[in-house]
This record gives sequence, C-alpha cells and structure tokens, in this order.
Amino acid sequence: MVPLYLLVLCQICQVAAVYDMIQDSGVITARVGENVTLQCSSQDNTVTFIYWYQQILMGKPQLISVRMTQKSEVTISAEYQDRFKVVMQNKKGINDLIISDLKVFDSAVYYCGILHFNAVEFGQGVFLHVKSSQSNIQPSIHQPALMPLQLGQNGNLSCIVNSEPCAGGQMFYWLKQGGSQPAVVYPGEGWCSNEGRNCTSHFLVKSAGSSDPGTYYCAVDICGKIVFGNGTKVEIEESPNINCLLVYSLSVVLAVSVVVLLVLVSMMCKLKNKTCSDCKGTVSQHTCSAGSNDPNQDAHDLHYAALSVGRNTERHFPDNPPACVYSGLRITKD
Repeated sequence: MVPLYLLVLCQICQVAAVYDMIQDSGVITARVGENVTLQCSSQDNTVTFIYWYQQILMGKPQLISVRMTQKSEVTISAEYQDRFKVVMQNKKGINDLIISDLKVFDSAVYYCGILHFNAVEFGQGVFLHVKSSQSNIQPSIHQPALMPLQLGQNGNLSCIVNSEPCAGGQMFYWLKQGGSQPAVVYPGEGWCSNEGRNCTSHFLVKSAGSSDPGTYYCAVDICGKIVFGNGTKVEIEESPNINCLLVYSLSVVLAVSVVVLLVLVSMMCKLKNKTCSDCKGTVSQHTCSAGSNDPNQDAHDLHYAALSVGRNTERHFPDNPPACVYSGLRITKD
C-alpha cells in the first residue's frame, strides 16, 4: 500500500515525469566514504525554481536545496549543509547534487523538482544505494529479469535473499521505477527459513494496467544494511483472447454488412425491373388493346369510323403508323 502522505504529495504537486527535465534514474551504488554526483538539468525558460528532495525508505520527502534559476545562490537545509552541495550552470540548466563522504543512512530516493507555472513537478527519481565496506555480511538477491503480464492480469513478483543471519532481522521493500511516474517505494512481505539464511519476498501487482509497467527492485534491510536486486521489468501485453474476440467481432460485423448490402442491391434491382415492366404493360395496353378480336367485346368498346373509298384517294400515314388502326369494324344497312 502506498503511504498516504505520498499520495497526497502526488496529488498536490502533480508529480508526473517531466519530459523537459533530465535526471538520473534507476539505482546508483556507491560505498561508504565515497563521493557521488546526482545529475539534474532543465532548459525550460519558464522554470523559476529548482529543488532537490530526499526520501528514505518509507519516510517522508525532505527538502535538501532550493535555488532560483536566474541566480547562483543556493539555499541548503541545515541538516544537509555539511556534506551536500549543488553545482549549477545557468546557461545549460544544470543543477547537480554532490554528496561527499557517503554514509549508510544516505541510502534513499533523490528527486529533482522544478517549479513550472506555479506547480512543482518531479523527475523519476534515483535510488542511491550506499554499501558498507566494514560489514562482513555479503547478502545477495536474485529476482527474474522479466515478467510479462496481460492487461488486467495479476502478477506476483518475487525475490530470493541469501545472507548470514543477524540479530536485527530483515525488512523488505519494493521500489518501482519507470514509465511516466516518479519512483515509488512499497512495503513488501517476506519470510525467512534456515535460521534467517534464506529469505523470500513477494509483491503483488493487481489488475495490471497502463500505470504498472516499469522496473521493480527488491530491497532488503538486513541488520541496517540495505541490499538491492537487479530489478524485474514488468511489461503489459494485450490479451490474445481479447484480440481474437475483437477479430471475430469485426468479421461478423463485416459479414453482416456484406449480406445486408447484397439484399439491398437485390431489392433495388427487383424494384427497378418491376417498375419497367409496369411501364411497358401500360403502353402496350393503351396502344394495342383496341386490336383485340374478342367476339364478346362490348359494343360500347367499339369505335366507328366512316370509310370513303375512292380510286384517286390515298390515305397518307405518318412515317411511323400506329401499330393498330381500327379497334373494330361493323357494317350496317340503311
């Protein structure tokens, strides 16, 4: 479970990965007494302040330094003034943090933050792992390099710790880094066997979504000594069942569309043929029905015409005479 203060801080400060800011990420390992430089730079002209924060495992973020981008003065918090120093170059936007004479308790996540349009935005963060050179305990952590998960699937990350037993016991953590969000530290569950020599820790990724991809580092605090694994990269893959269902659905929709289109075309052709047939039937009826030889034809339907026959009389018809000239002929005596 993510600590409540971290969730509140994320909401207030809008902690999304800043794409115009470059900061170290992942895990940096150093030994006690050495010096280390944590890099941070931003070339955004709208940035007014640059910050450095430190967050120990399961602790609250603490402000290390703050400075204005247009000035060379840096304000460093009192508890960090002895061994912490900020190196800057305004033209290149560099704001590196130098920690000298490292101590074991310097192991923590270090965030570089900028004030951008009245909102503090953080980089992804880098975990500084300080190893003790005086300890005889040489624990090791083994965890798988890759775990592919399907969208919505649960994943159980695990790591195995081999170490010498100690009176202080063990505490387990999981550090997630990557994607568009800053690094987050989660408490982990674990148990040990063989008098504390072999330990196992698990972390459950529930209903994997778009915010879960990244590298998950298993961390164990053994008698005040923090040990990190090499990290397990979690990748989200689309479920093949979902892909098959989508293909089948699209295929059915396409088939139905083709059938409906063919039915519509067939109906339109039939309607067109019927309309043409009706037109032809009407013309034929009006033109040629008068030439019927039905003997029972009603007298009222007969047309009479006077016939004048002469030798020198010609009947001229147009070039295209009608198909039927007389609808009927009846001879009467005076």
